[in-house]
Amino acid sequence: MADMRDLVTFIAKALVDRPDDVAVTEVVGEQTSVIELRVAKDDMGKVIGKQGRTAKAIRTVVNAAATKARKRAVLEIIE
Repeated sequence: MADMRDLVTFIAKALVDRPDDVAVTEVVGEQTSVIELRVAKDDMGKVIGKQGRTAKAIRTVVNAAATKARKRAVLEIIE
């Protein structure tokens, strides 16, 4: 699942103004991995997008990659 973390890091760094402040951690459970994304406070809007569209798109990509790997992953954007 390290590749999931790398995928989220790559997407987030491409979106934000301060890519050095992007932090992605992964909490592995029995059935589901929770991927936590932290960005700078000023970049939060860029990651979430208008009406949450960007966040939804990132979650869709993560779910597709997890499904391909026969895993379950959830993306949480943390303030």
